[in-house]
Parts: sequence; C-alpha cells; structure tokens
Amino acid sequence: MITFDHIAVAGETLAAATAHAEGALGVPLQQGGEHAVFHTHNTLLGLEDGMYLEAIAINPDAPAPTRPRWFDLDNFSGVPRLTNWICRCDDLDATLAGLPDGFGQPFDLQRGDLRWRMAVPASGVLPYDNCAPALIQWIGDAHPAPRMAQKGCRITTLTVQHPKASVLGALLAPLLVDRRVEFKPGDVPQLTAHFTTPEGTAVLC
Repeated sequence: MITFDHIAVAGETLAAATAHAEGALGVPLQQGGEHAVFHTHNTLLGLEDGMYLEAIAINPDAPAPTRPRWFDLDNFSGVPRLTNWICRCDDLDATLAGLPDGFGQPFDLQRGDLRWRMAVPASGVLPYDNCAPALIQWIGDAHPAPRMAQKGCRITTLTVQHPKASVLGALLAPLLVDRRVEFKPGDVPQLTAHFTTPEGTAVLC
C-alpha cells in the first residue's frame, strides 16, 4: 500500500515557487533547507492530516549533480506550478517491484535527523508525464510534517489530469485508497489541488 504524503510546487527560483504557493493559499511558508544529492532547496508548509507542501527549485549556489535532478527540475521552465505528488510506502523496494519500469531507483537520503529513501527515475521524469506519484520511504519515526507550524490548510482533492488518467488510476488502485485523489482524462497533463484554508477554499495548480 502507498499513502498520499505531500505535494511539490516547482519554480525557476525558490522565491517564485514560494510566492506561488503563498499567493494561492494565503498563508506563509516556512524555511526548509538544501538537498545535498540533487542540489535543490525548498520552503515548507505543514498541512492537516499529517501532510505537507514543499516549494522547490534548483539551488543556484550548489554544484550541478552527477545525474538528473528529481521532479524533472532540470527541464522546468515557465510559471511556478504544482508539479508533483509524493506517496510514502513502508517498503520501497517491494513497491517498486510491483510497478512497471519507470518509477525510478531508490536513493538513500538524509537531512539532519531525517532519513528517507526516494525512488528517482534515471531521466528525472516520472511516468505519465510526471503525473504518476513519486515514491518515498521514511526511515524510522521521524517525519517532517509534525515539525511544521500548522496554518489551518487541508487538501480536500487532488485532481490528476492526463490523457491516460484512467490507466494510471487503474495501475494505482490496488495500492492507493484515498478519496481525495481523482484521475481525470484530459489533453494536457496537469495536477490541481483543492484546499480548505483559514480564508475559505483555495485552488493550487
């Protein structure tokens, strides 16, 4: 089984990605940190239900990685937008073994006392034009969400739009049971998240 864990908003700069999320939700994000292996950095927002949001971008002060960055950030351009959703699992190797090729190979990662394994495709591009979830396994009991200040935001729906959305939905159906996640056929691949916030409802895409 896999569990909806968090979402990622990308931008050409971290400031742009952060401003996009803050503008949509009407609440401030908090400082995150740097990712040493893939040389990105982020800001964060704690969400209800044990979830979180990260705004992420290439770290211009870090060296180029030896392989493509996660979330297809090497090819990102244009306006900031919601680009990825991430699901956690208890056994990353077993989960990957039950899925078609393309979801990536595991990388062991750490920041402070947080340790996790992340599946990253060799190209950096996830299946179904990045509409398939990235897969993560948190090691130990530490998880970033409880450490973040709550701002009263909750994801109510994540719409995954893709020409083959029904195929992706059927592929994930045995693994993911979450009524918030819906798969919608559409010509243009796109993720759209609906929220409740202190100011009412909000949409992030």
